[in-house]
Amino acid sequence: MARWRSKSGNVAEDSGQNGSPAERTAPQPGRHRPDGEPVRKSLARAAGAVATLVAVAATVIAIVLALHIAFVVFSANQANPIVRTVNDWAQSLAWEFRDMFTPKDQRVAVIVDYGIAAVVYLIAGRVGAGLIRRIR
Repeated sequence: MARWRSKSGNVAEDSGQNGSPAERTAPQPGRHRPDGEPVRKSLARAAGAVATLVAVAATVIAIVLALHIAFVVFSANQANPIVRTVNDWAQSLAWEFRDMFTPKDQRVAVIVDYGIAAVVYLIAGRVGAGLIRRIR
């Protein structure tokens, strides 16, 4: 005599006799149910992938801004193609945060302005990723 618990929580027994098909077969885990569960799982998986992409993109942008800060603070060679490329990217990524503060020392201005931009990108990326992951 087999016993199992149905979806409703009731215990069902199989007497081994020729009863109804519901009484003779136990529910099989892992089988697809017609209630849309596979679609929800696929949507959650896709949302997780997009959320990870958003978080990684925000982190990469913050790293570019941090590299620009380091290049300015330590007076990197502006003729170097890597320094020039990073500085160009940072200029376009810092958009409205450039020249937010105007202290007398240019290095302090870069640290503050680009540092704020990097922190905003990190926070916005994490919040955005969290909201996207809530999609189910």
